[in-house]
Amino acid sequence: MSRLRRFLLLLVASLVLASGPAAAQSGNAEGQQPIYRLDTGDELRITVFDEEDLSGEFDVNPSGVVSLPLIGEVAAQGRTLSELEDAIEAKLLDGYIRNPRVSIEVLNYRPFYILGEVNEPGSYPYVAGMTVLNAVALAGGYTYRARKERILVQRNGADKSEAAVVGERAAVLPGDIITVDERFF
Repeated sequence: MSRLRRFLLLLVASLVLASGPAAAQSGNAEGQQPIYRLDTGDELRITVFDEEDLSGEFDVNPSGVVSLPLIGEVAAQGRTLSELEDAIEAKLLDGYIRNPRVSIEVLNYRPFYILGEVNEPGSYPYVAGMTVLNAVALAGGYTYRARKERILVQRNGADKSEAAVVGERAAVLPGDIITVDERFF
């Protein structure tokens, strides 16, 4: 085996080991931003290059689809932005446009919710890069009864029994339900 080939193998192996198992779990570790998946309530700007009539602002409706001119409904719920771009391009290729290029950006994310031992529980607009600590600050801070080491996050419509216990540095995504538990002493 040549030196260059051996070097490249070692380089690839070290990169794989450095990323570790946490990187393969779609970013659930604290401080690491999880992969964003679309859901109902997200507002999107969809641009089909050189096709102004097909571009515009669209909502993911309660059925989890986006209704687009010419091609109709495209399932969006649970998909990443690039997966939705690919799905729209595939539909446009099917007899409508020869070489479609689609770009999608999220204009308005669905809100997140914070409950429990915070001063102002409720629904709040999501801001990219948000952590649990930022969410608590938006909700007016902890109450004196807050159990700061036991914060639960429900994600992707999970029920409370499936909620993960996280720390203040954990990433928050649109649609998350954050619950700050109560301490007893």
